[in-house]
Amino acid sequence: MKKIHLIIGARPNIMKIAPLYKELMLCSNRYTPVIIHTGQHYDERMNELFFEELSISKPDFTLDVGSASHSEQTARIMERYEEVLFQDKPDLVIVAGDVNSTMACAIVAVKQHIPVAHLEAGLRSYDNSMPEEINRIVTDSISDILLTPSIDADENLVVEGIPRDKIHFVGNIMIDSLMKNLLESSKSTILCDLCLEPESYALLTLHRPSNVDNVDSLKLVIEIIKQICLIQPVVIPLHPRTEKNIHAFGLDSRFYSIPNLTVLPPLGYLDMLKLEMNATLIITDSGGLQEESTFMGIPCLTIRENTERPITVTQGTNILITKLDKQLILAEVYKVLSGNGKKGTIPDLWDGKTSIRVIDVLDKFLSVYHTKE
Repeated sequence: MKKIHLIIGARPNIMKIAPLYKELMLCSNRYTPVIIHTGQHYDERMNELFFEELSISKPDFTLDVGSASHSEQTARIMERYEEVLFQDKPDLVIVAGDVNSTMACAIVAVKQHIPVAHLEAGLRSYDNSMPEEINRIVTDSISDILLTPSIDADENLVVEGIPRDKIHFVGNIMIDSLMKNLLESSKSTILCDLCLEPESYALLTLHRPSNVDNVDSLKLVIEIIKQICLIQPVVIPLHPRTEKNIHAFGLDSRFYSIPNLTVLPPLGYLDMLKLEMNATLIITDSGGLQEESTFMGIPCLTIRENTERPITVTQGTNILITKLDKQLILAEVYKVLSGNGKKGTIPDLWDGKTSIRVIDVLDKFLSVYHTKE
């Protein structure tokens, strides 16, 4: 029986780990999954909701690291996860995505000579000013198994000199969660609660520093929202970072007084999926929404200088708008609302079966790894 540590640091990790956890539980004759929650982003109500909605057990270990600077938070995670490894040494550690917990736990495991698998490996924005990019590069460079979501991720790793036998194209694990929860999300009452009809609103989420940490940028974001609301209602699940800056910059009255704007607190997974699948348009700077909108065929405008998910642009419904420009953004909004939004296709292996392919990779790796030992 092989013990597998599954690392969760932030809510997006829960969606990536949940389908794999369930698949490992189906293989209980050979695997014991153990969930480690670092508490990197911790909101007790939201975490409990996500675990409940995605039907996975509560964490076996909770590190409670909380918020801090990148360096301090990474150090706390490493210290506390090392203590867990001393008492509960696994046969393999699986980290997902690109948060500080991903890199920190990978480093600790490798230093304890425990093999690491990186789920969602090989994604690159080629922007080293992003902390997530550093986390991705470091994690990929030390992992034993690189589980990629798209073929461009494989190509990135090969260019960086990663041996091909470490790279495994398994597909997008986020789509596993999405497909398993589409029926449940359709039962959400959020549209009725908000008095919204399907395809009658734009869904917007912005939280990255380039968009919300500067007063002038945030003023421009609010002006863009105001202009969109003149022609289409807008729904915003408001990120805590954005909410904090709206208040800090004294923009509360300017923002909350916009007609046709619905401002919501952070939402559970099922409510958010219901809003996504019924939106006319998604405007975001989130990585996950770029992928989900491509799968659902919903036009998406990503307001960022770059994206680590270029397949959503080259193949999917995503349009990358590389600067916060009101005219550019509004022009694309008008295209969508006039019926000329971007069409796309679903990338290979975004089929809801990624977790099954991951188990196949783990079976083969661990049989060879322990033979070598």
